[in-house]
Amino acid sequence: MLFAPVARHCALGPDGHPARGGFLPPIALPRRMWAGSRLQFHQALQVGDVATRTSRIASVDAKSGRSGVLAFVTVQHEIASPRGVAITEEHDIVYREAPQPGAQVAPPQPAPADAQFSRHVTPDPVLLFRYSALTFNGHRIHYDRSYVTEVEGYPGLIVHGPLIATLLVDLLRRREPGAVLRRFEFTAVRPLFDVHPFSVCGGHDDGAGGERRTRLWALDHEGHLAMRASASWT
Repeated sequence: MLFAPVARHCALGPDGHPARGGFLPPIALPRRMWAGSRLQFHQALQVGDVATRTSRIASVDAKSGRSGVLAFVTVQHEIASPRGVAITEEHDIVYREAPQPGAQVAPPQPAPADAQFSRHVTPDPVLLFRYSALTFNGHRIHYDRSYVTEVEGYPGLIVHGPLIATLLVDLLRRREPGAVLRRFEFTAVRPLFDVHPFSVCGGHDDGAGGERRTRLWALDHEGHLAMRASASWT
């Protein structure tokens, strides 16, 4: 939210994102999603701080899987205040081929069944639009139903990966309102869509060195794992 990308409308690609070839490499694969992130919170940003973010492309890797050709781009961010580095993040983006008739689909993974606390979420287009607006995200898969179903071949509007991750952190904060987050990482496993409700769940593990650790995950309406995450906190 603090560092929204600035792109003129004429500089957007067909999917609503800024056209590739500026900061992000010009990968030709048409479909892209947020695959995961790893964040460390070194100190708190304070109201009134002048914050700066330094970003760089850390790696670009091409792979071939059962669903076709994939490309993974890892971006590193460093957010600093006048007191020094506050947050570091590694952000993974996955690029995929257009849907092919008869292409194999990865089998779903069952979600853990040992949740100690959970919350049900019913997504709708208004929720997805508001999150897109907050993060200045023009990606059409989150608000353009005809585009996401007819062009990219998905059954409904896709719930943002970072929104699911935000809801997982929110679940922890509801459970442990005094927690100070030190590290948080998440990996998207299976997309969630606005046509069905989903659940966010968590369970505490033993920590080390004075830190607590919480496993977090999201599952779809059929009980399939959609996102796995972990948080370390004090």
